[in-house]
Amino acid sequence: MRPYVAAIDQGTTSTRFMIFDRSGHVIAAHQLEHAQIYPQPGWVEHDPLEIWERTMQVIPGAMRKAGVTASELAAIGITNQRETTVVWDKRTGRPYHNALVWQDTRTDRLCNELAQEGGQGRFRAQTGLPLATYFSGPKLMWLLEHVKGLREAAENGEALFGTIDTWLIWNLTGGPDSGAHITDVTNASRTMLMNLRTLDWDPDILRAMDIPPAMLPQIRPSSDPTPYGLTNPGGPVGGAVPVCGNLGDQQAALYGQTCFSPGEAKNTYGTGSFLLLNAGQEIVTSQHGLLTTLAYQIGGQAPVYALEGSIAIVGMTRYIHKGHLARAALEATAYQTREVIEAMKADSGVMLTALKVDGGMTVNETLMQFQADILDAPVVRPTVAETTSLGAAYAAGLAAGFWSGEEELRANWEIAREWRPAMPASQRERLYAGWKKAVTRTFDWVD
Repeated sequence: MRPYVAAIDQGTTSTRFMIFDRSGHVIAAHQLEHAQIYPQPGWVEHDPLEIWERTMQVIPGAMRKAGVTASELAAIGITNQRETTVVWDKRTGRPYHNALVWQDTRTDRLCNELAQEGGQGRFRAQTGLPLATYFSGPKLMWLLEHVKGLREAAENGEALFGTIDTWLIWNLTGGPDSGAHITDVTNASRTMLMNLRTLDWDPDILRAMDIPPAMLPQIRPSSDPTPYGLTNPGGPVGGAVPVCGNLGDQQAALYGQTCFSPGEAKNTYGTGSFLLLNAGQEIVTSQHGLLTTLAYQIGGQAPVYALEGSIAIVGMTRYIHKGHLARAALEATAYQTREVIEAMKADSGVMLTALKVDGGMTVNETLMQFQADILDAPVVRPTVAETTSLGAAYAAGLAAGFWSGEEELRANWEIAREWRPAMPASQRERLYAGWKKAVTRTFDWVD
């Protein structure tokens, strides 16, 4: 058995390659940033060729640090910034346009036009998503509308669409010669084009958005014993290694935190907070503003669904006393996390058993204890903080037989620190009621 698995973690600002051993510990990593392109206000782009170039640099960089060769890698997994949209020529591998990043808002007009029939929730029953600029379907509509010659090429089967995972896997497995044009269920679920029940592209939505089906990738499980493809021996890995794991970044963090049972949740605390709850094998339609999404699918098993809520951290002026500001920001994060979790409970009926946490803010002991107090639930931080990359590595390693199953992955998961609720119930509810009252005072703040 080859002793290591690896993961490409392609994020919004950088690309990283990480190598893990059987215990899930990091052996080596290499990371490089890429440019953020802002053609005009509200538009955000990435150069797909630069992202692929960074990928070709970080893979051998990490392998050199570890002294690892391709023959020692059992499998490679992918995790990626979700929703970011790429179209390219399958004959040459050249993108038709820069990638439209998930943050890009240029599709607001298209979303409004689509909402004229059926409102913002027009496709929610099929996709779990409201019409919004985040998702890939409207971005692809914009590209087909604005890039000269793209529609004709797409209808002729010459142009390929993908999110960043698809772009990387296609290049890793041979590009124009033999590249596998695939995505997984988690990334497909963020395009607004996949039906949550069939796990296939929804023909009614494709017609409504006027998207040629020929340009879409095949949808595969997040962890697949039949590899998506083998890395090109002449490429950055330097040998033929199965690529058989693929998860969007937040789903990868959920899987890396071993949230395999309904009611288990993870929250990533960073510039914003992304909270995912394992909702089990039933699709839960949110009535409280949450997103319904695919959590993961392992091989031929039934898919697992999740509810997702996100929180933005609001900026403040420099005139506020720094101590008050710091405490208020921390407590607001915890209060908002509880709000999202209560919405998840109301939608799913699933009770939170524990909150597994990762991200930069988890080093703050005050925040973590206050989070446990306000939730009245344990908050747990793992030993291995790189849960996104680890989740992708787990998916790939399971598919390749590197790990025997999810119980072995659970055994790998180690607690670095746990915070248990210590606040009296009366105080908890008084503080939370005060927070909700303060929030209502801000309603209609902006005209």
